[in-house]
Amino acid sequence: MSRSAAGSALLELDGSHGEGGGQILRTALALAVAVRRPVRIVAIRLRRSRPGLQPQHLTAVRALATVSDAEVTGDRLGSTELTFIPRALRAGDYRFDVGAVASSAGSVSLLFQALLPALLVAPGPSRLTLIGGTQVPWSPPVHYLAEVFLPALAPAGVVADVTLRRLGWYPAGGGEMTAVIAPAPGLQGVSIAPVPAGAPITGLSVVSRLPRAIAQRQR
Repeated sequence: MSRSAAGSALLELDGSHGEGGGQILRTALALAVAVRRPVRIVAIRLRRSRPGLQPQHLTAVRALATVSDAEVTGDRLGSTELTFIPRALRAGDYRFDVGAVASSAGSVSLLFQALLPALLVAPGPSRLTLIGGTQVPWSPPVHYLAEVFLPALAPAGVVADVTLRRLGWYPAGGGEMTAVIAPAPGLQGVSIAPVPAGAPITGLSVVSRLPRAIAQRQR
């Protein structure tokens, strides 16, 4: 292990471990910011059909670097190695656009999930405007964040709110969501109770430029 300028050990992670997708990258960098730990990730998405950082991953890297004033090397499209050294976590009003890197419908929900752990330990509240895909294959839609994900985290002390401003479908993207995240100094573990028998189940079925009957059939 090498040492960062701040004295913390530089943690090296294998980005191809297990499923080997972008979630390893997002989680590692989010936690690196939250605990102020420098990290180096190698073999990023190495076994994927398009290895390395793609627009949605690079946006997450740069967003987390912005909120933590991080020193970063390897933050470019296609890169399979990245060194990330967070310095000072800052709350604030931020806007991040996945399409600013390259035309992409990268998921704003996954970008939000990367920023959330870091901004929960920021010194003040933050407001995010995220531009990209809101309804994208292989990622949770923004409705899931609002109706399932954040309510499940509320008992742990997470105070955050998301609002869908504009739908953004794959492959065009262009959707928009906003989020407000409050500091959560008292985070705690929670016990998830089984769903009571007979509890009502609700859902939302949405289609774009397709017959309404398809949404009804999904329902």
